[in-house]
Amino acid sequence: MDMPRIDRTASALRAGRVRVVAAALVGAAAVGVLTGCAGFEYREDVCSQGEYPALAVGGSGSACFSDKEEPSAGYARYPAGKVPKQVDDKWDKYWNTHTLDRNGKIIPAPDVN
Repeated sequence: MDMPRIDRTASALRAGRVRVVAAALVGAAAVGVLTGCAGFEYREDVCSQGEYPALAVGGSGSACFSDKEEPSAGYARYPAGKVPKQVDDKWDKYWNTHTLDRNGKIIPAPDVN
């Protein structure tokens, strides 16, 4: 009975490929960790699902209300098209320095320094 012949070249090539793949995976993981997974930015919503934000009349504060209810006294819905959706988005920043007066007119927020 003949013993099977071991091809050392094929075995060495396979081991080399395994090392290359392992090195590539380790490198990719290191890049992800060191860059903080850049490009995967987390954005926090202003309100939870089923809620909408409302602006404090005469101030720069806001609160979230259920979609099924109107805002409490002293709060008003944001004007259409100017509703902040996520923290620090365009409209969230805008309403930090602006507010609504009792008539619904946009004015500078009085409590901004």
